[in-house]
Amino acid sequence: MPLYQMFCIASHFREYKHIKDLVTMSAMHVMNEGGVVRNIQFNGTQTLPERMRRHKQYYTVGDYWTMHFDTSPRTLRTLAGMMRRDHRVIRWTMLKLGEKAEDVVTSPEQTVERHLPTSSSKTSTYWSS
Repeated sequence: MPLYQMFCIASHFREYKHIKDLVTMSAMHVMNEGGVVRNIQFNGTQTLPERMRRHKQYYTVGDYWTMHFDTSPRTLRTLAGMMRRDHRVIRWTMLKLGEKAEDVVTSPEQTVERHLPTSSSKTSTYWSS
């Protein structure tokens, strides 16, 4: 199953339960369809870069959150449909990070050893005037 990242901006409510229900609904949909949710991160409430319109309403503040998950393309389409119909969602996008988790993980960089010249004769010629 491919690895995806969903970035979502939800409308801001005073009660925390609205964003919690939206995130829970999204994660449960992926898991009920056989997918795996790897990470959910809430990025806070922020002022939107510009006034956004969705479902015949204008928004200036939103709650930002991301979810990393593995799922099938069919489940991805149904999740996009759920986001499209939900009145709490202002904007969302889904990015495919890779086919497998191994595609996303980077290997550690190899270090290059550099040896400085250790002969004191070169340093003494520069400083002896």
